[in-house]
Amino acid sequence: MKRLAEEWSIFLLAVQFMTRLPVRAEWSDARMAATPRWYPAVGILVSGVAAIAYAAAALVFPPLLAVLLSTGVGVLLTGALHEDGFADCCDGLGGGASPERALEIMRDSRLGAYGALGIGLLLALKVASLAAFPAWVVPLALIAGHALSRGGAVLVIATSRYLRSQGAGKPVAESDAGLPAALITSGLALLPLAIWAPWAAFAGLLGLAIGHVAMRRAFERRLGGYTGDCLGAVQQTGETGFYLGCLAGLA
Repeated sequence: MKRLAEEWSIFLLAVQFMTRLPVRAEWSDARMAATPRWYPAVGILVSGVAAIAYAAAALVFPPLLAVLLSTGVGVLLTGALHEDGFADCCDGLGGGASPERALEIMRDSRLGAYGALGIGLLLALKVASLAAFPAWVVPLALIAGHALSRGGAVLVIATSRYLRSQGAGKPVAESDAGLPAALITSGLALLPLAIWAPWAAFAGLLGLAIGHVAMRRAFERRLGGYTGDCLGAVQQTGETGFYLGCLAGLA
């Protein structure tokens, strides 16, 4: 029971760290270091609420508007944490002539042209692809895409080098990241889509892999490792790649 209570506390800390949901969790470096294994589960939580919002909106509004409302709910739940990381990464990689300058730009809270264009195009791709799905596929794709892309972020934590000397990501970077548990949770999130639309699930995984590798190659080649912003960026490109792949698999 004590172990279960500790895991629950770690999960709540992951929810507190990655969302704006009103949960309270006691912080410690050890607990923070253990949170990555719960990132896909947090993705399931966020996407589950977004899927409910989509289902409710689709009863009244056209598919595009239902997807926009669902996307807005997801962004509100996370406080645009991952979207902000992607935008900062675009600014840093687009405007930094050296790794040091890129990291300096990424730390700046102001949004630049590369970031604005990047996040605008990314959100447009996500919304357009989800709106093109049959209505019954959208909730399944949302749950799988959110969980799997966060599993991709855990993969980066487990296999790459953290570049900041301090910050909230430092305890996480020094942990083993709990990759097996994160991958199992991600796989379970994919299972419903794989049962009902196996080709879409397979193509979605290919799209996820392409988005993950492309983003990861970009920041690792330029920076030599990752930051918290890079984790947000790889989550966003992985999620978007998953939706695009699913759509291709349904064609």
